[in-house]
Amino acid sequence: MGYRKEVLEIIRDTQAHLLFLKETGVEEVLEDVIPTQVGIQPHDIALDSRFHGNDGLLTQTPDTDNAFSNKSKDKAKMLDELHRKIGDCKRCKLCTGRTNIVFGTGNPDARLLFVGEGPGEEEDKQGKPFVGKAGELLTKMISAMGFTRDDVYIANVVKCRPPGNRNPEADEISSCSPFLKEQIDIIKPEIICTLGTFASQTLLETKTKISQLRGKIHEKDGYRIIPTFHPAYLLRNPVDKRLSWEDLQ
Repeated sequence: MGYRKEVLEIIRDTQAHLLFLKETGVEEVLEDVIPTQVGIQPHDIALDSRFHGNDGLLTQTPDTDNAFSNKSKDKAKMLDELHRKIGDCKRCKLCTGRTNIVFGTGNPDARLLFVGEGPGEEEDKQGKPFVGKAGELLTKMISAMGFTRDDVYIANVVKCRPPGNRNPEADEISSCSPFLKEQIDIIKPEIICTLGTFASQTLLETKTKISQLRGKIHEKDGYRIIPTFHPAYLLRNPVDKRLSWEDLQ
């Protein structure tokens, strides 16, 4: 049984990785290669509708008829109140060039929260996070994990677009990051996946480079934080998609 379990874990990891590669643009991926020599049936390794990692960070939970529970409604209400509290924000200079405040979207009771650095041009137009090309890749990454965007929550460190998509500056992060922390404390996710340097450094309160932060699980303020590369970086450096997948695992 131990050998069979080990083989099952290898197959699950391999199948999940192949799906990730396929979702992120790699063609000609073989699927459903199932070794029956060890008595493993297809139903044994079917991808769950929820993420399952070897470390047990997130485990499958049964669906219920009342998916949008009272708890979720309470959190949604608190997030709406926080959004109203931000209002027509003029707390930093980013307000002068924005079209929309990009607050965040997703499941208010999400167990997995993604945090980026700030909105880009398309996000500024739509008022939603990660809807441009980097957002398309993030959606594929989420799908490869067995989730949809409705299952997770997505937010940014700063809620307004920096001019020309430049990096957010220290005073802008200082003005806006308290709202992110309030979002986190309302949602109370099991895992926070920080995307890129600024999100990771802000939540971990460090100046350490993302290349040194990724690949580890960090504990901060009672939350487990897993840094990985920003999808925009992965679009420019597709060779590092493999490393990012390791982080998501």
